[in-house]
Amino acid sequence: MITRYALFEGRIHTGQTEAFRAAILAEVLPHWQSFPDVLAVRVCFENERDEGAPEMPLILAISYPNRAAVDTALASPQRVAAKAATEAVLERYFTGRIHHHITQAVERVG
Repeated sequence: MITRYALFEGRIHTGQTEAFRAAILAEVLPHWQSFPDVLAVRVCFENERDEGAPEMPLILAISYPNRAAVDTALASPQRVAAKAATEAVLERYFTGRIHHHITQAVERVG
């Protein structure tokens, strides 16, 4: 399984945390869920962090069966719509940057 993470590093505008979270869930999450070949979408909102760690109010993880599926999703019209919806929410509530990381999971049981 391949997971593409989007790390939202920065700050939510003062007093806007709940509005930001609600907007992500209502306005953007449906777009992320519509990507082709998606296995899972995880929206993780930061509640706490280690002292000195950067603020990451949102970590998004979208999992796919393989790298080809990631490429298909990134080239899709659904991603274009998701990017526009994300930018609209960020403009209202967020100051910072987003960086992406593509990972491959290795699971061991026992």
